[in-house]
Amino acid sequence: MSEKKIQSSMARRLFLGKLGMGAGVVGAAVAGSSSSMAQVAGSTSWQPARHEQDEWLDKIPGKHRFVFDTSLPEALGMALQFGNNYYNVNRDTYGLKDSDLAVLFIVRHRSTSLGYNDAMWAKYGAQFSEQAIFTDPAVKEPPKINMYMTQGIDVNQAGQLPALFKRGLQLGVCATSSRGIAGRIARATNGDADKILQEMAANLVPNARLVPAGIVAVNRAQEHGYSFVHAR
Repeated sequence: MSEKKIQSSMARRLFLGKLGMGAGVVGAAVAGSSSSMAQVAGSTSWQPARHEQDEWLDKIPGKHRFVFDTSLPEALGMALQFGNNYYNVNRDTYGLKDSDLAVLFIVRHRSTSLGYNDAMWAKYGAQFSEQAIFTDPAVKEPPKINMYMTQGIDVNQAGQLPALFKRGLQLGVCATSSRGIAGRIARATNGDADKILQEMAANLVPNARLVPAGIVAVNRAQEHGYSFVHAR
């Protein structure tokens, strides 16, 4: 073999050797990168924080969890219809008991006052109605009762709250909005907003509790495994 051919063969073997070593380095680098990315992804998987104020959400019994968000009086009527269907279908089609279902309604913004009983509506109906932009359709005046607690009124799903309470429905009432309503009442009556809020808190409808803010309760319920629907 000529000297020129020998040099050419040696150069070719040297090039291929370098190429093979380079491919190995690149492969190792890619593998290392994938491993590192997997470790990073595994170490940063998100989990919702838990807070003492939200522990009540896990104390509502039920195999299935559902939260309805309502921010208008009319939306509460729709939620009552959907909620009734939810109970019925789970009973009739799945053979479940009402106690197998954890159903939560959040009343916030303009539906907040519907978390209070007839005594509060009789006393503060004018301010409740003004804040909710909601009147008795029969007389076009502020209601003197909670219209979703009493049957025979010309409002969608009127009087249906008590029936769903018996089936286990829970209500979360926005304290932030309630505080605003108490302030409105205080200005209209020269009263003390804090005392009015305390009075309101003592007169919630059955199965209801004040939550710090309705929108926060909606978020926390979802983080505790409640499926969400916005009733409107």
